[in-house]
Amino acid sequence: MSYFTQLLEGGYEAVHLLSDSRTGLRAIVGMHNTRLGPGLGGTRALATYTSEEEAVADALRLARGMTYKAALAGLPHGGGKAVIMLPRGNFDRAKLFESFGRAVESLGGRYITTEDSGTSTDDMEHVRKHTKNVVGLKERSGDPSPVTAYGVARAMEATAKHVFGRPDLKGLRVTVLGVGHVGMYLVKELHERGAKVWVSDINAQSVAHAVKEYGATAVDADTLHRMEADVYAPCALGGAINDATLPLLKVKAVCGAANNQLLTMRHGEQLASRGILYVPDYAANAGGLINVAQEWAGYDREKAYARAANIFDTIDTVLRRAKESGLRPEQVADRMVEEKLAA
Repeated sequence: MSYFTQLLEGGYEAVHLLSDSRTGLRAIVGMHNTRLGPGLGGTRALATYTSEEEAVADALRLARGMTYKAALAGLPHGGGKAVIMLPRGNFDRAKLFESFGRAVESLGGRYITTEDSGTSTDDMEHVRKHTKNVVGLKERSGDPSPVTAYGVARAMEATAKHVFGRPDLKGLRVTVLGVGHVGMYLVKELHERGAKVWVSDINAQSVAHAVKEYGATAVDADTLHRMEADVYAPCALGGAINDATLPLLKVKAVCGAANNQLLTMRHGEQLASRGILYVPDYAANAGGLINVAQEWAGYDREKAYARAANIFDTIDTVLRRAKESGLRPEQVADRMVEEKLAA
């Protein structure tokens, strides 16, 4: 499929291919829909892309998710996302991200970047040397992970209201796949709310920390997927709900922090057919975007957390409308976004 076909069929505005032979920069910025404001979304930097086509597809898929996430959260931003194909071998990371900063600046303010998988606040400090269109900076909002996790916990409380008849997590059994930045903060939130938590991650140190600090129980990924529990929280990379994992799940609901948890829309249908409630990921994990959007407007930590707390109301509305209409929650959330964009 050609790039133009992908853009036209997916309702995208643009895809920018940005390079610098001096630093080895190969970056893609996907722009989905900016009717509500400039595109705001993180930069993913990975060495695992096997082709340019794969990197472009990832940028576009993620950019669309940012449009929907911002619109449903009521933010004055559109959907943009960047991916960097990291050079093989040795390279100067600081120079690479300075080069990326110049590339972002060349887009004239249509795209505002921040950290994402494979990038950090340190990387954004190098980006900011050459553009003002960057958020998630250390002396401002910093790491958005705690706010993302807080928002997911609020989404899980709204889920509990509809599935278990009470808007709290005390005593609920929650399995968490991935205890990186957001996953670890989510485990902390769950611990503080009295949930019983099981965790799995390829990083043994992260798992040990979750066990020691928050009383979680460590299991391997296969065991975690097969466990009988109340809520499954995917917090690693996308596609956690797929042909291999979905048949194993013995939970009442899926509500996590990862983006693009469903490998395909078909998997959402299959969850529903098995009586498992799926909370749309972009609705539940909007806290990080809310945090950096607040930084762009003028950072106020209390305002950021107050807006993230409203994720409870968003999920409550989505799940109520889903029950009333007979549609799946992800279908309802998509319709709510499309109504906003059309207006």
